[in-house]
Amino acid sequence: MLEADVPDAAHTLADTRDARVSEDAPELSQEETPYADALQAFVDQQPVHLMVPGHGGDADGLSRKLADFMGERTLKLDVPMLIEGIDLGEDPPLTRSLQLAAEAWGARRTWFLTNGASQANRTAALAIRGLGRSVLSQRSAHSSFSDGVLVSGLIPSFVQPSVDHVNGMAHGVSPESLDRALREADEQGRPAAAVYVISPSYFGSVSDVRGLAEVAHAHGAPLVVDGAWGPHFGFHADLPESPARLGADLVISSTHKLGGSLTQSAMLHLGHGPFADRLEPLIERAFTMTASTSTSALLSGSLDIARHALATGEAEIGRSIEAARAFRQRLREDPRFGVVSDVFDQFDDIVDTDLLRVPIDVSASGVTGHWMRRQMVAEHDIYFEMATATSVVAVIGAGKVPDYDRVYRALVAAVESDAAVFERAANDAEGAFPALPVPGELRMLPSEGFLGETELVPAAEAVGRVSSDTLAAYPPGIPNVIPGEEITAETVAFLQAVAASPTGYVRGAADPAVSRFRVVKNDRV
Repeated sequence: MLEADVPDAAHTLADTRDARVSEDAPELSQEETPYADALQAFVDQQPVHLMVPGHGGDADGLSRKLADFMGERTLKLDVPMLIEGIDLGEDPPLTRSLQLAAEAWGARRTWFLTNGASQANRTAALAIRGLGRSVLSQRSAHSSFSDGVLVSGLIPSFVQPSVDHVNGMAHGVSPESLDRALREADEQGRPAAAVYVISPSYFGSVSDVRGLAEVAHAHGAPLVVDGAWGPHFGFHADLPESPARLGADLVISSTHKLGGSLTQSAMLHLGHGPFADRLEPLIERAFTMTASTSTSALLSGSLDIARHALATGEAEIGRSIEAARAFRQRLREDPRFGVVSDVFDQFDDIVDTDLLRVPIDVSASGVTGHWMRRQMVAEHDIYFEMATATSVVAVIGAGKVPDYDRVYRALVAAVESDAAVFERAANDAEGAFPALPVPGELRMLPSEGFLGETELVPAAEAVGRVSSDTLAAYPPGIPNVIPGEEITAETVAFLQAVAASPTGYVRGAADPAVSRFRVVKNDRV
């Protein structure tokens, strides 16, 4: 049998992604978009496609409707991996684009991800398992990190975030609370091999990353920062700094969220800290396990262009910030609305605010945030990112200025509508939305809870049992219970209330109403 003339993908891709910024590298210019330009050059050659993808890069035959829907140019740019002059060859354009990204965010090395920040979280969990078995995680970590903990076999312990119980919001952790949690882990004989925190929060609160890094390093652990909601940090003086420049060892960056790349594209940044030499090969190996072997050129190209836009778009970002400030002020002047970030100074973990997140308190108007979010969609075609019982959260992409006049008019129309009268009466009758529950006790390892023999039981019988599932209320997708953890009555009530709300659902639930729970069989103490 003749040997196939196909590049050694594993070897080649490892080479092309060795994109560390070094002192002897060619001078970089953020004006460049090497990978995107290489895709365009490939298209300009008008190649004949006898390879995947099956649409062939044109609108012929069965691809006509797809081309009508997305545009033929999109099909042309949907180039597969392993093409000379794009991601193959000596110092290919992909490598240079990765180097530019690392420089832009102040990292030692950057990986482009096409499975979202969820891929970054799972990659990070797999990598830090190479440093040890125990991880100290902020309890409000995204469910994708919990999935990574489960798959990698890490043993988690937790540091609790500060919680705004009035608005139902989890924020961050302070260096002092992190130090206490790390000391407790040491005293219990399971020192943390790594620390995982979130900054910024879903609501725009920013933690003291520099202080957290110093504490983690003093305990011999690298700091992983889930900065999924802060890909635009570091690109304007009125925004917080990039976590990689503040001492974070790994930074998850969901570039599509506010950075302008296409949905599902993200980055993972390796910092310059004392753990970089140990982490880099672990990340590289974990990356090969979590990455697709058919990486999307469209998503990668959008990352290259988004990096360029952020790095060269300070003036446009400034206009976004000023418009968001003006919108905040307009809300403050109306007694029916408030700006939740105005009370961030009540929490010792919050040191800064992302001005491109506007959390709007609507409780003074007598309606819930969940009702308001649904009303905005149904009556005004306005889509807020998420809602809590008291608030709706507006997310503004860096460099974007939405029609704030239209948004404000719609908010006013909603609270003055006949529907709002009925909503206020219903709220008076129903009482308060359940508070965020305190997690139950971790009674066994997450992997044991997930892989053990299970049974489905009614919600009333699940209290006191050990969960086999990760259950996370969406939004924001933070696990309320993880495998191996005891299910509490408060957690059951909260998850069922979220499931019954107009815009909420519970990821991992056995049924939409969360009427049953999957628990470990024979788990009773």
